[in-house]
Amino acid sequence: MILHQRFIEMAKKNGKKTAIIDKTTNKTVDYSTALIGSLILSNKFRIYDEGFIGIMIPTSAGCALATVAALMSGRTPVMINYSTGAEGNVKYAQSKCSFKTVITSRALLEKINCPVVEGMVMIEDIMESVTTSDKISAALKSKLPLPILKNLVHKGSSDDTAAILFTSGSEKDPKAVQLSHKNIGSNIESFGDYIDLSNSDVLLANLVFFHVFGLTVNLWVPLTYGLTMVCYSNPLDFQTICNIAREHRPTIMVGTPSFFWGYLHKSEPGDFSSVRIMVSGADKCPDSLREGFLKKHGVVLLEGYGATETSPVISVNSHRFNRPGSTGKVIPNVKVKIENFETGEECKPMETGKIMVKGDLVMKGYYNDPELTAEAVKDGWYNTGDMGYFDNDGFLWHAGRFKRFVKIGGEMVSLVKVENTLEKYLPLGVSCCVVDVSDEKKGAAIVATVTIEVDKQDLLKKMGSELPNIALPRHFIVMRDLPMMSSGKIDFRSVTKIVQDLLNNPGSDTTLTN
Repeated sequence: MILHQRFIEMAKKNGKKTAIIDKTTNKTVDYSTALIGSLILSNKFRIYDEGFIGIMIPTSAGCALATVAALMSGRTPVMINYSTGAEGNVKYAQSKCSFKTVITSRALLEKINCPVVEGMVMIEDIMESVTTSDKISAALKSKLPLPILKNLVHKGSSDDTAAILFTSGSEKDPKAVQLSHKNIGSNIESFGDYIDLSNSDVLLANLVFFHVFGLTVNLWVPLTYGLTMVCYSNPLDFQTICNIAREHRPTIMVGTPSFFWGYLHKSEPGDFSSVRIMVSGADKCPDSLREGFLKKHGVVLLEGYGATETSPVISVNSHRFNRPGSTGKVIPNVKVKIENFETGEECKPMETGKIMVKGDLVMKGYYNDPELTAEAVKDGWYNTGDMGYFDNDGFLWHAGRFKRFVKIGGEMVSLVKVENTLEKYLPLGVSCCVVDVSDEKKGAAIVATVTIEVDKQDLLKKMGSELPNIALPRHFIVMRDLPMMSSGKIDFRSVTKIVQDLLNNPGSDTTLTN
C-alpha cells in the first residue's frame, strides 16, 4: 500500500461522503474537497526543498491534508511534537534530519508561546496565497480518471519512508524512526481486518498525529478505509471530547488510559454508547477503567499493545478474543516470540522474557543511526525492550519495560506487576506509579506514588497476599498530579527523579508516608 495513492482511490470512490469533521475549526470536509485541498497544498509544497518537510500542526483537517500533500509532492513528512519544548523539537528535527522547511500554524505558535524558527512556513499564509486559478486547476485534476490522476502526483514505492516520528528521548536524544508505506500500510490492513473495520465506521480522532498511535489509527486508518474522521486538537479537553461523542456518535475510538479516565469522569451515561470498538493502548489498562466504561456506557474497553518502531499495533484484544489484563492476540501477518533475556532461547508459555517482533510492520530503521538500528533489529527481529509472556491460549501479556524490572534480594521484581496489584485495592479513579530508587546502604527500594492519601498498612496487607515481601513498596508518596508525557503515559522516569530527590531531601510539598 502506498498511503497517498490509497487516499486518492478512497477520495474518488467516496466523493461527497464526509471525510473529516473538524471540531477545532468547526469545518466539515467531504472526500472530493479533501482531494482538491491536498492537490492544492501538494502544488504549493513543490517550491520547498525536496526530501524532508516538517509538519507541526494540531490534530485537524489542515494537519491531515498537509501530511497527505507532503507525500503527494514527493516529500517525506517529519512529524514534530509541539506539546512540550516545541522550539527545541523543531531545531532538533531540522538538525537530525538535515532539512529546513516546517509547515506550522501561527495560531499554534501564539497559543504555545513558541517563537518563529528559521524555516517555518505558516499554513495560514499558504492558504491565503491560494488563487481562484489554483482551485480550478486542482478541481479539474480531481475529476480526471483515477489512473491518470495517480500518475500526476508522486508515485512512490512501498519501501519509501512515509513519515519520520521521534521517540520520547527520556534517557538519550530522541531517535528518528523511519516508517515506510509498507510498515504503516501493512499494520493498517492487519489491524483493520482483525477488528472488522467497516466503511460505515466513524472514528473519533482525538490523538496527536506526531505520535504513532495517532498517525496510524487516527489519520491513516480513516483516510485509507474511506471512513469519516471526527477530529479535535486537544485530547485533554475531556468535557469537549464527551460532547463530541454524544453529538457525532462515533463507532471507533482509541486512546490512552489517562485520557480514558478523563472521559469516564466527565461523561454522562450513554455518551460513548455508540462506540463498538474502543481500544486502550500506550500504557496498561486498569480493571477499574474497563469496569467503569462497561457500567456507565455499556462499552467493552479493549486493550492493545504496540511501539513506534512497529507502526504501532502488535497485538490487541477483540470482541471475539478478549482476555482482560492481557494485550490480546498478535494481529495477522505479525510474528512475536518471547526470548529468555539471559540465554536467548525462546520461552515456553507462561515464561517471561523479551518481546521480539518480526514482520512488515517493523520500521526501516533509525534515520542516520545504523549502529542503534543494528542493536534494535537483528535478522528482522525487533527487540521491543519490553518483557512479557504468552499464556497457554496464545494471549500476549505485557510485564513492563525490561528497565522496569529491578533485582532485589537476587530476585527480578516487575514494577508493573506491583502497580497492577496496587491498583486493585485503590479507590476508583486513583492513579499510581511504582518506581525503584537506589540506596547505597540498603540497596534498591520500591516506592509507590499515589494521587491521594492512602492507608499504607491496609494496602500492604492486601498486596502481601499476592506478592512476596521483597516486592512490597517500602514507601508511599502522595503526588497529586503524576507527570505525564504528551502521549498520555505516566512519565515514570520523571516520577523516579522526583521520588529520589524527595527521599534525599525530605520536606517538599509532596507527602511522604514511610
